[in-house]
Amino acid sequence: MSSNEKVPQFMPWVGEEEYGAIAECFENNWITEGPKSKEFLKKLLDLIGARYGVLAPNGTLAIYMALKANDIGPGDEVIVPDFTFIASASAVIMAGARPIFNDVNKQNFQIDLSNTEKLVSPKTKAVMPVHIYGTIADMDMVSAFAERYGLMIIEDAAQALGVHYKGRHAGTFGKAGTFSFFADKTITTAEGGLVTTNDENVYQRLLYLRNQGRTKGGSFVHPELGFNFRITDLQSAIGIIQLGKLEQIKQRKLNILKRYQDNLSSIRQVSFLKDTPGAERIPFRVGILCDNSQSLLKHLQNSGIEPRTFFYPLHKQPAFSYLSEEYKKRGLNMNDDAYPNSVFGFDHGICLPTFPALSENNIDYVCNCIQNFYA
Repeated sequence: MSSNEKVPQFMPWVGEEEYGAIAECFENNWITEGPKSKEFLKKLLDLIGARYGVLAPNGTLAIYMALKANDIGPGDEVIVPDFTFIASASAVIMAGARPIFNDVNKQNFQIDLSNTEKLVSPKTKAVMPVHIYGTIADMDMVSAFAERYGLMIIEDAAQALGVHYKGRHAGTFGKAGTFSFFADKTITTAEGGLVTTNDENVYQRLLYLRNQGRTKGGSFVHPELGFNFRITDLQSAIGIIQLGKLEQIKQRKLNILKRYQDNLSSIRQVSFLKDTPGAERIPFRVGILCDNSQSLLKHLQNSGIEPRTFFYPLHKQPAFSYLSEEYKKRGLNMNDDAYPNSVFGFDHGICLPTFPALSENNIDYVCNCIQNFYA
């Protein structure tokens, strides 16, 4: 690989098949939500094993819809891991509730509920495990915790399509599960999302919520208050093709992870995240924990590589600073010492380029740069 070449963090794996699928929508003169969306939804539910589901415009709104369909709103609290993309918490605020941040474990940065009793109050209504980096949280622990305190589980499985825990698909353990089909997710529809549930009442609420308070279009009678949370057949047509590539995507990403692990195994300053026992992985990102991560980050950037840091802890987000006073009233704090593992992840974590079209030469070049840095 020449020094002039670049290795991006991500490139969507789309091509002529997806382009042809979009063309078919134009040929059939159906570009809004219609037959392609119905087919896409059925294929998704067959894959996931959920009884019901609705498509959503994106992953953030999918979380919002899951919360609202379960009557989570003003005065309620939801336990959210401190280590996640901001949408997990902002969707809670959008629903009118308050996120209560919880630390994660240090092995793979999934939610850790082993010492969380102080976070539970009479206002706590749900716990939201977020399945990070293409694997899944310890759902035995999450389920036991939820049962102990009478909480519902709302899963953020945006990064975990196709991933199982002890034979059960992510997003099927609680009252609702949510997925994202953004450009960098396992499969993409450019933008898009999904809410799954096994509860018929929740499903009915979702139908009203996403379609202007009615279950069918073409009527101007709206029994409930709802909104427009539909998608288009253009997006769903892409999604159908992408689902057909899922096994290829999974294998390519696993091969990428293995090549990174093989190439970097001798570098003592670098370690990889560990899987939860019983959990599968389709690498959404290849994350490494490393010494002197900020300098390594700059070294990779100067070498034409686009790495990415781990998530910035939610308790440190400027957008959430206003929550500090409310936390104090609860006897909680938003200081770093309450979230040591989340802070450790941000301080030491780097996400390496991970996408299906990434070549072996690209991976070897990234690894050589890391080896040279530590040499």
